[in-house]
Amino acid sequence: MSEFSLAELESIVASRALSGDPQSWTAKLFANGMERAAKKLGEEAVETVIAALGTDTKALVSESADLLYHWLVVLAIAGIPLSDVMAELERRTGQTGVQEKAARKG
Repeated sequence: MSEFSLAELESIVASRALSGDPQSWTAKLFANGMERAAKKLGEEAVETVIAALGTDTKALVSESADLLYHWLVVLAIAGIPLSDVMAELERRTGQTGVQEKAARKG
């Protein structure tokens, strides 16, 4: 199995986003804007939660893939590179989750 990464998927999303290809779901999401893409992300999040509560691991894998894809589309529409999110995650690894949450409140 190859080492496919979120960075590679981000690149694919970017290349398809403005392609104008009527067969491209990514192009359609971009054309419809943030509201539609964000709603789709929310739908996928709910479907992932439902799958997580079930016993079908294939469904959880599939819904997780849909969730990650739609999350990257939303980030791209917002103009936020994946590297910004990864940098924030890296920054947070220097402290415990409890410390990080407390810092947000202050």
